[in-house]
Amino acid sequence: VQLQASGGGLVQAGDSLRLSCVFSGRTFSNYALAWFRRAPGKEREFVAYISTNGVSRYYLDSVRGRFTVSRANARDTVYLQMNSVKPEDTAGYYCAARPNNLAMSAVRRPNQYDYWGQGTLVTVSS
Repeated sequence: VQLQASGGGLVQAGDSLRLSCVFSGRTFSNYALAWFRRAPGKEREFVAYISTNGVSRYYLDSVRGRFTVSRANARDTVYLQMNSVKPEDTAGYYCAARPNNLAMSAVRRPNQYDYWGQGTLVTVSS
């Protein structure tokens, strides 16, 4: 499995940005996906999760209502729509995948995911 993230960049506070992550190597619809981020000097942090069929979605509290995770199974792609971004959203954003779904209690654990993309950098200026 390979994951290729893109869409990062430099934006101003309040702007919108959409990250994409293209999946290859296996059957996309069998995989649950997540977005994590790592800010400079901080630990990796869970951002959002989406189940194999897109029905179950979970978010970090600080992004709920601003960010939306979605997937297009026909395109083997998972998205993270980021609205009303804040300087504290500045980080490298990484997509991750695992076969089959996770219980809600486990989605925030990085060690539950088998495959990781290379990351895309988002910088939000104030």
